[in-house]
Amino acid sequence: MANFDSSEERIFKIMSFTPREIVSELDKYIVGQEEAKRAVAVAIRNRWRRQQVEGDIKNEIYPKNIIMIGPTGVGKTEIARRLAKIAQAPFVKVEASKFTEVGYVGRDVDSMVRDLVEVAVKETKERAMAIEREKANRIAEDKILEILFPHTNSINTTIPFSSPTTYINENRAEMEKNRELLRKGEFDERIIELDVQVSQPPPIQMLGISNMEDVMLQMQDLLSGIMPRKGKKRKMKVGEALKILADEEAQKLIDMEKVTKEALFWAEHMGIIFIDEIDKIAGRESGHGPDVSREGVQRDLLPIVEGSNVLTKYGTVKTDHILFIAAGAFNVAKPSDLIPELQGRFPIRVELHPLGKNEFLRILKEPKNSLIKQYKALLMAEGVELEFTDDALERICEYAFMVNQKSEDIGARRLYTVMEKLLEDLNYSAPELSEKRVVIDRAYVDNKLDRFVNLEDLSRYIL
Repeated sequence: MANFDSSEERIFKIMSFTPREIVSELDKYIVGQEEAKRAVAVAIRNRWRRQQVEGDIKNEIYPKNIIMIGPTGVGKTEIARRLAKIAQAPFVKVEASKFTEVGYVGRDVDSMVRDLVEVAVKETKERAMAIEREKANRIAEDKILEILFPHTNSINTTIPFSSPTTYINENRAEMEKNRELLRKGEFDERIIELDVQVSQPPPIQMLGISNMEDVMLQMQDLLSGIMPRKGKKRKMKVGEALKILADEEAQKLIDMEKVTKEALFWAEHMGIIFIDEIDKIAGRESGHGPDVSREGVQRDLLPIVEGSNVLTKYGTVKTDHILFIAAGAFNVAKPSDLIPELQGRFPIRVELHPLGKNEFLRILKEPKNSLIKQYKALLMAEGVELEFTDDALERICEYAFMVNQKSEDIGARRLYTVMEKLLEDLNYSAPELSEKRVVIDRAYVDNKLDRFVNLEDLSRYIL
């Protein structure tokens, strides 16, 4: 069975990062916004600190939830998502505007916790399967070899009476020889017939009960777990069959009860829920219709953030130590428009600043996953070496900033639309290019973008 570290040991190993080291990791992907990075880094470090505390006071130490205030496209979601990856924590992003009060059509606030648990179970199961992967791979190889060479590998093969030891040794040697060839991919293209397990979930979607979406999904999961799994014969290549069988065997080897217990602990003590658009439910006006108030959604959200028990199909989950990070532009509403009780549950507030040309230039060049690096990698797949001059990058940033000023300011996301338009022709013709080195300079940028940026109608609808 999978040999997990204890949950406390795993938290200790992962979250031994100092706040400075966490910020340094975030700097690899996100430009600027130092205040927000420092706030989330301290929040994660406090989880590690809490594990070092002994006695009853440990249970009294709750996470300090955070509200990020800033326009779209400045890095709010990316900070939260990258933080979760650094912490190897279960993470879900939800939009506050999608929730409704209890009793109305739509998603109830408890669903965010159920989603978090699903993520935790999936990640924990994958980790357990990875531990058992070597053993599962060997069992899968045995089954494939049995199908490919039934006489060599079958345990029912008749053994000659005169020399049984010699026969078994030769048979075993032949099997291991075939195993080596299988691992080298020599049989990957052969077609075999394999029994594949297919679950038969009940057709709940046909019931048409839209106002009980989450209940229906849970019922479907529950019933699909007890419905018989039917075997279905499929013809497939050996390479594909090997992966399917290895996954099936790995799932048989893991202890799902242990996986579930580990996942629930991980969700409760390391889970991060990112609530976007929280400003859309601030205030008392109707946000979803004449009978559904924004304040009502806030009051439903309050016990989840304060700490309560939520029933999931894996068991009851306490939300006391889940870290909640809320975010919103707050162009119209203000954080003080939230109900006082909810405000009190988000004691840390950080403002993320709008991005200018200098930040755009850094975003293009500095992050580990920068757009420039992405486009270079994509075109290198076609054998095309793409280069950008410094003045070209500066010009791209100027255009992106200009379009944000003329129309809706969508922050760094504008760089995506500008870059796509800039490289549109090159992306299309790359496979047929005879010249495999392309240099993008300022003149190239002006030629491709000037018309779109300077004509307001074009910039509004195309960029």
